[in-house]
Amino acid sequence: METILKSAKKSVVISSEKPTVLIGERINPTGKKRLAAALVAGNLDIVRQEAEAQVEAGADVLDVNVGAASVDEVDMLPKAVRLVMETVDVPVCIDSADVDALLAALAVHRELAPEGKPLINSVNGEEAHLEQVLPLVAEYKTAVIGPTMDDEGIPDTSEKRLAVARKIVERAEGLGIPREDVVIDCLALTVGADSQAGVVSLGAMRMVREKLGVNLTVGASNISFGLPDREVINWAFLAMAIQNGLNCPIVDAAKVRPAILAADLVMGRDDYAMRYIKAYKKRTK
Repeated sequence: METILKSAKKSVVISSEKPTVLIGERINPTGKKRLAAALVAGNLDIVRQEAEAQVEAGADVLDVNVGAASVDEVDMLPKAVRLVMETVDVPVCIDSADVDALLAALAVHRELAPEGKPLINSVNGEEAHLEQVLPLVAEYKTAVIGPTMDDEGIPDTSEKRLAVARKIVERAEGLGIPREDVVIDCLALTVGADSQAGVVSLGAMRMVREKLGVNLTVGASNISFGLPDREVINWAFLAMAIQNGLNCPIVDAAKVRPAILAADLVMGRDDYAMRYIKAYKKRTK
């Protein structure tokens, strides 16, 4: 199953048969005081810098999120999307819980890339969310991320997360959104608070991939929140997740790309290790 995202000039294909696609997470003010302060001040220079740096580090798609206290997302999100699209030529993931902000950003995307196809982050299993966001996905013919949570919160078992994923996919298909345009997020919670959090997430990925066949994303760094030496945990989780069906994680490409390239190599997605070797030479040059 292929999910195809498009910028003005470039297409990115997400598929279990192809190398893992990296969605760059750095344009998101959560936990980033400098970026949050710049957005409040209306200064987008750091957004441009992060966009360039992430693509240089190997990000294939860029998540764009401006959600911070005192930031008017309806005004700022379309500006940030425009800047990213004019700075780098990779598809964007438009990330907001504000439907009006999504609409404003989608209008900018259509202006700059009439034939383009962004990813929306996100629509979960909550009834209100499904009713608000899925019609936008259908109207603008985008792809969408579907986190496996609903009106009762985040399920505590893999089976329940599969049920939420099935609900999101079926509701999308009911509006004419093809299954390949729904990318499910089985959610990663910190193993520091719950030692079974990783097991549940990995199990849900495996089930969703086997039962629904859709492509999978996850905010990988959440797995290590609050723990020391987080990168080691993130690398281990990503390798296991890729083996269980993950193929477009939301990550800091500069920190985790070597681990992902290694996982792809072991999974048989890198003929003669050429991608791994090329990246190694660039990194150590």
